[in-house]
Amino acid sequence: MARVFITGSADGLGLMAAQLMASHGHRVVLHARSPSRAKEALAAVPGAERTVFGDLSSIEECRHIAENVNKLGTFDAVIHNAGVGYRERTRGATADDLPVVFAVNTLAPYVLTALIRKPKRLVYLSSGMHRNGDPTLEDLTWSARAWNASGAYADSKLHDAILALAVARKWPDVLSNAVEPGWVATKMGGPGATDDLDAGAKTQVWLATSNDPEAMVSGQYFYHQKRRDPAPAARDEKIQEQLIAECARISGVAFPDCLGSLVHNRVPLSATTACRLCHSRSPR
Repeated sequence: MARVFITGSADGLGLMAAQLMASHGHRVVLHARSPSRAKEALAAVPGAERTVFGDLSSIEECRHIAENVNKLGTFDAVIHNAGVGYRERTRGATADDLPVVFAVNTLAPYVLTALIRKPKRLVYLSSGMHRNGDPTLEDLTWSARAWNASGAYADSKLHDAILALAVARKWPDVLSNAVEPGWVATKMGGPGATDDLDAGAKTQVWLATSNDPEAMVSGQYFYHQKRRDPAPAARDEKIQEQLIAECARISGVAFPDCLGSLVHNRVPLSATTACRLCHSRSPR
């Protein structure tokens, strides 16, 4: 049986995946935004081990989430499921003056990946909309561009695919993959969604826990337990390094390849330094 931490597991696909894993006897640690939501999540997943709470839109709270997860010991898998949708009418601003979509969908998975002790497997939730994302990675924080909710969401889901495949390349001892759940009728997808809701959750669980040879791979992009080709940018090493460097610069959290710090990583890096250090240690 596997031990799995899953972000955004108070509702939607994250909750469904948690319920499915717990029903199969896996040890599941849940995540929710607040203590009240954490209590609700725990009640909704009989057999769950416990919950960790924290606001993923805050860099500091992401640090605390990582610290609390590491206090619980090691995990077989971490599923980066949490996300904000494509209906945000304005850029918004987090405590770090970042757009909420970027902070939750892009930066939080990066920070948690960098700070949580390496699991055996990592799963990142992407979207078919990632193919519409901007591969130039210019103006990640939407400081200069006119706000476009759909564009911001597509960008962030491209970032998730890029991150999943970058981690697979940098950490050959970890199985890291991205998942496209399809357009499903969650709170984010809306009631008109037509795709198979169960299949989206099952693919996350399959990649996190199954010993099926098709699931025991790394650096792949999946839709309903089948491999799909992601946007070419997701496999571009230069783009991968650029995204990691920018996330390191914005968050002040270095990717572990850079300085080797997991929990007490508080050294801000310039984009150039982060990129150079990561690249120098990446597998050839």
